[in-house]
Amino acid sequence: MTKTHVEYPTDIGLLFDAIRKIIISTARLHEDYGLSEWRQYQFNIKQIKRSLRQTQLKKRYQRRADDRLKQQRIGDAHRHYLHQVERQLERARTTLQQLNMKHTLNISQLVTYAKIEQYMQHADRQMDQIKRRVLNGEVIPHTEKVFSVFQPHTEWIVKGKAGVPMELGVRVGIVEDQYQFILHHQVMEKQTDDQVAVPLIEEAQRRFADLKTCSFDKGFHSPGNQVELAKRLDVVALPSKGKPAKKVREREQSTEFQQTHSQHAAVESAINALQVHGLDCCPDHGIEGFKRYVSLAILARNIQRLGEVLIHRKRQARMERRRAA
Repeated sequence: MTKTHVEYPTDIGLLFDAIRKIIISTARLHEDYGLSEWRQYQFNIKQIKRSLRQTQLKKRYQRRADDRLKQQRIGDAHRHYLHQVERQLERARTTLQQLNMKHTLNISQLVTYAKIEQYMQHADRQMDQIKRRVLNGEVIPHTEKVFSVFQPHTEWIVKGKAGVPMELGVRVGIVEDQYQFILHHQVMEKQTDDQVAVPLIEEAQRRFADLKTCSFDKGFHSPGNQVELAKRLDVVALPSKGKPAKKVREREQSTEFQQTHSQHAAVESAINALQVHGLDCCPDHGIEGFKRYVSLAILARNIQRLGEVLIHRKRQARMERRRAA
């Protein structure tokens, strides 16, 4: 998994990110025409941020209060925050309509206009979720949540690691050969390991036809994957989940399976090497920037590995010449 460069997401924090960009972009678009209705936009942002801080404090320091009183105060703080945001959001919509009707926008201004509309969609979604969750007591389905306004491809990933309850980023699957070169990778948008096991191997075999044996993490297991991978590979070292049946246990205890799976630790080493050399967190924006950054990081790792092999060969040749001398 590669992390995205985002802050810890909260509903009110994401709403502030959206309304802040709406106010700044609308004000700058307004200034292009010499208009002054948004001259106090920085003050408006400070007012909304102050309301945001008050809402955060109400959630944090009301632990000893009566539950009913606590919920009432938290609800009142959220209502005040939403009221301020709604007022600025409606004002921005009115301004954009007036500019669109009275003026002709150039290409740069049209791009800004489109970005403002995107931020408005984020703001509307977050306001709706805050009302549903805080004021109405609903549980928001995970599929409806967005964890970053600026990096909407960011996913909430729970791996079950000790001391790491969750991570924010996108999963990346890799296929490494016995010489520690990465043959293929896949950015797994909204996908889990078991959903990409077969496509990952198919694409790797399309590029490297000699790939006949492969070891996997337990997360790639599913009954369908076991069957499909067995059709494509001579040896499939894919441990099953839970208590295995007798036939499965015999297969996993076979010599071929054990020898293949014993080399799987090298993949963990490759993952660690990628993270150490820049793939731990992606600073680029957008899913296309994320994919480009991952591809370049893997290319750099393969070049580094090639350098290690060449250096090792030169060292071995030097030692052999010394022995001969």
